[in-house]
Amino acid sequence: MTDYFDAQETRSAAERAEALARDLPAQIARAQGLPGYGGALDGVEPQRITDAAALSALPVLRKSDLGRAQGAAAPFGGLTGLPASGFAHIFQSPGPIYEPGGVSHDWWRVGRFLHACGVGRGDIVQNCFGYHLTPAGMIFENGARAVGAAVLPAGTGQTELQARAAHDVGVTAYAGTPDYLKVILDKAEEMALALKITKAAVGGGALFPSLRAEYAERGIQCLQCYATADLGNIAYESAAQEGMIVDEGVIVEIVTPGTGNPVAPGEVGEVVVTTLNPDYPLIRFATGDLSAVMEGESPCGRTNMRIKGWMGRADQTTKIKGMFVRPEQVAALVARHDTISRARVIASREGEADVMTVRIEATGGEADHYAGAVSEVLKLKGRIEVVPPGSLPNDGKVIEDLRSYE
Repeated sequence: MTDYFDAQETRSAAERAEALARDLPAQIARAQGLPGYGGALDGVEPQRITDAAALSALPVLRKSDLGRAQGAAAPFGGLTGLPASGFAHIFQSPGPIYEPGGVSHDWWRVGRFLHACGVGRGDIVQNCFGYHLTPAGMIFENGARAVGAAVLPAGTGQTELQARAAHDVGVTAYAGTPDYLKVILDKAEEMALALKITKAAVGGGALFPSLRAEYAERGIQCLQCYATADLGNIAYESAAQEGMIVDEGVIVEIVTPGTGNPVAPGEVGEVVVTTLNPDYPLIRFATGDLSAVMEGESPCGRTNMRIKGWMGRADQTTKIKGMFVRPEQVAALVARHDTISRARVIASREGEADVMTVRIEATGGEADHYAGAVSEVLKLKGRIEVVPPGSLPNDGKVIEDLRSYE
């Protein structure tokens, strides 16, 4: 295995700027020709948009804009360079939001991350990301194909069968959310099954330092990437574990939340991403995530810009157990029962697992009375605490994250 996925990772600043000055104007021109932008790019001269500084003058595209566009022109809102039938896959994420998917070489750019994890030919990857409707499973499978690894398409759940399969097949690498690997390892230990997993590529949730350390003690190097269903891979860790290296197929800006204005270097702000994928040219797509640019280059030799990784949400939307919980979902929960006046979702940790607690201000009913609505509306099961009206703080929060990211 070579040290790098391709020569792009070690380009000089001048080489990268030259390539961007060629590729970015072409991508802006593609986007201008798409009906989904609704004239937002009218008057823009693509040949003048040659770097991130010039890009910052263009409007920001938000998830809500995506939803409205898709509502007007299903399934992709007129924002793709191909018709729906031209893609290999069509996915549905909560919202619902529809995303296209391809199977050409490293279409989602996760192969670059897996290579940085040391995954390649001779490896068998147990892919524990979901394969049903949402894209994460296929995103990582596409990446595994790009590096020549075999895939056990495990999906989620059925932990005993997962542990048995990992043992029987001789799995050497894990892909999935950070927490679930520990569940499989503990189950295998309980079943007296020896596993060969030495590499883990995780995403979809925060990798807490204590959990990474536990994996290291068990002989597993665990690295994380920052990816979304819309954009694919945005940034990834290398073995240096010093920040996240921005992927070569995207341009990342850090802006003041709620605006498109770049923050000063090193300041925390919202991550805005422009993809260079011609099939799905998203221009200045606001992720809602917070991060900051790091100075210098990674000690691993990759030369692209680094960010500090996920540092929270620009809004109150929070990822719990790998699933986003949004303020509008909490509002929908309150609307389901006349007895509920207010509700708050609290994300915390116990051991090395996420815990969701839902505090409900209600005039009646036991916790079990609301369990069905919580599971249906929030798409997760959690603890339910019924408290008297007026008990929750009057601070405007409906989602509170008590987890430590240091």
